[in-house]
Amino acid sequence: FFSYGTKTLYQSIDAPQSKFFQPRLKPMLPPNTFQGKVAFITGGGTGLGKAMTTFLSSLGAQCVIASRNIDVLKATAEEISSQTGNKVHAIRCDVRDPEMVHNTVLELIQVAGLPDTITDIVLNGTAYVTLEIGKQLIKAQKGAAFLAITTIYSESGSGFVMPSSSAKSGVEAMNKSLAAEWGRYGMRFNIIQPGPIKTKKEMIERIPCGRLGTVEELANLATFLCSDYASWINGAVIRFDGGEEVFLSGEFNSLKKVTKEEWDMIEGLIRKTKGS
Repeated sequence: FFSYGTKTLYQSIDAPQSKFFQPRLKPMLPPNTFQGKVAFITGGGTGLGKAMTTFLSSLGAQCVIASRNIDVLKATAEEISSQTGNKVHAIRCDVRDPEMVHNTVLELIQVAGLPDTITDIVLNGTAYVTLEIGKQLIKAQKGAAFLAITTIYSESGSGFVMPSSSAKSGVEAMNKSLAAEWGRYGMRFNIIQPGPIKTKKEMIERIPCGRLGTVEELANLATFLCSDYASWINGAVIRFDGGEEVFLSGEFNSLKKVTKEEWDMIEGLIRKTKGS
C-alpha cells in the first residue's frame, strides 16, 4: 500500500512467477462433507481459525469456536452463521487454564455433542485441549480428527523465536506420538506448518511460488485433513509455505540474483575450460 494524499493505492507485491501458482479461494470438498459433524476450533474468532471455521461451517459442520475474547467470538459466530446458514457456537476459554478447558469441553459436549474435528491453532494449552477432549472421546468410544497448526521453524528453529519454536516443536512431537498411540481409538492427529499468508506481512523474494499464501488455501488443506477423504493420513506434518523453507535451507539459493547475461558469461567461461 502506498499513500497518495487521502487515497490509498494498491500495488501487487507478487513476483512474476506467481501467475503459475494462482490460489483457489472456494472450498474444494463437496457440499455437506461435514454434515452431522461437530468441529471444535480454538482461536476460531480471527485469522486462520476464522477461515477454517468458515469453510467447515459451509461444508455442513456444526462449529464451536473458543478463545479468551468472547465479544470477538460472538461477532464471528454470528457472521459465519449468517453466511453459511449453520449454527456456530461461541465459548470463552483461556486454554492456559486446565480447569477452564475442562469446563469448556463439558459445555461443548452439552451444546453440540462430542466433536468429530478438533483444530487447535493456539500454542499455549494445546496439550490441555487435546488430552481433555481425547479422554472424553475414548470414554465414549468415538473417533475424531485432530489438527494442530504450528510453523515452519518448528523443525529448523530460528533466531529470536526460541520460546515459540521450542513449544511448537513440542506440540508436533505430542501430536505425532498420539497419532501412534491413539489411532486404535479411532483418532487421527496431523499438523500443518504454515509459511507467510495474507494475514502476515512478509517479503516475497524468499518464496519460490512468488506470492503469499491465502487463508482460504489453508482452510482447504485443513478441511481435507479433517475429512473422511484423509482417513489414511495420520501423524503427518505438512509444510504449507510456497517453498520458503527449502529456499531458505539451500546453501546456493542466493544465486538466483545472478542475471541471465551473467549466467551466459559464466557458462561461456566454463565451456572454455579444459575437461568441462
